[in-house]
Amino acid sequence: MTVVREHYQLKETIVTIIAEDKKYIEVAKKEIQKCRNEIEQYIRKDEFFKVTLKPYIHSKKDPEIIKKMCNSANKVIVGPMATVAGIIAEYAVKAMVSRGAKYAIVDNGGDIALYSNRLVNIGIYTGKQKTAGLALQILPSNDIIGICTSSGNIGYSLSFGNADSVTVFSNNLSVADAAATALGNLVNSGCDIESAFKILEGIQEISGAIIIIGKKIGFWGNVPKIVPANVSYDLITRGRYN
Repeated sequence: MTVVREHYQLKETIVTIIAEDKKYIEVAKKEIQKCRNEIEQYIRKDEFFKVTLKPYIHSKKDPEIIKKMCNSANKVIVGPMATVAGIIAEYAVKAMVSRGAKYAIVDNGGDIALYSNRLVNIGIYTGKQKTAGLALQILPSNDIIGICTSSGNIGYSLSFGNADSVTVFSNNLSVADAAATALGNLVNSGCDIESAFKILEGIQEISGAIIIIGKKIGFWGNVPKIVPANVSYDLITRGRYN
C-alpha cells in the first residue's frame, strides 16, 4: 500500500500526518486549522482556560471541542489544555476517516490518533538508549485508537514529574492525553509507579498504560505487545515554535 507522510506545523501544533492518499493529508490539515481556531477564539474570551492547571467548568453554550476538553481533563483533575494535542489529533483522524480514509495517522508530538486496516508498529522513544529499537504493535481496528505520551524529560509539555515516558491507551484521545499528563505529574521515581496508576481506576475509557522511568517499567490494564523494531529517529515528530 502506498503511504503518504507530511510534517505540518501550525503555530504550536507540530504534527506528522500519514495516509494512503494526499487528499486525506489536506483533510487533516483543514481540521487542525478548524480546531485551533475554535480553541483560540475561546481563549480570547477567557485566558484562564489556557493557563489553569485545575478543572475548568464549561457552560452549555460552549463549543463541543471545549466541552470535551473540560470533561476529559476533569476526570483526572488537570487543566483542559492538558488535552489539546490529543483532541486535535483525534478530530483530524476522524475527519480523514469520514472522508473515506482506511489508513490514517496523526502524531501530534507523541499524542497519536490511529485508524488502520493493517498492523502498525509505533516506536517507543524515551530519549534513552535502553528503549531504542522497541515498538508497540498496534493491531488493525475498526475504531480510532489513541496512544498519548507525556514525559518529564522530553518535549515542550508541562510535567511536574520525572518519568522518561508515560503512555496511555484509549479510544478517547482527550482522556488519554489528560491521563498521561496526570500520571506523569505523579512519577518522580520508580517507587511511584504503582501508586500513580491508582488515578486510572474507574475511568472505563482507558484500556491501559505504561510508565517508564530509569530502569523500571510499569504496566496497567491491557497494553499492546512490545516488539523489536527498526525505529528511525528521523520519523519522530518534533520541531520548534516561539
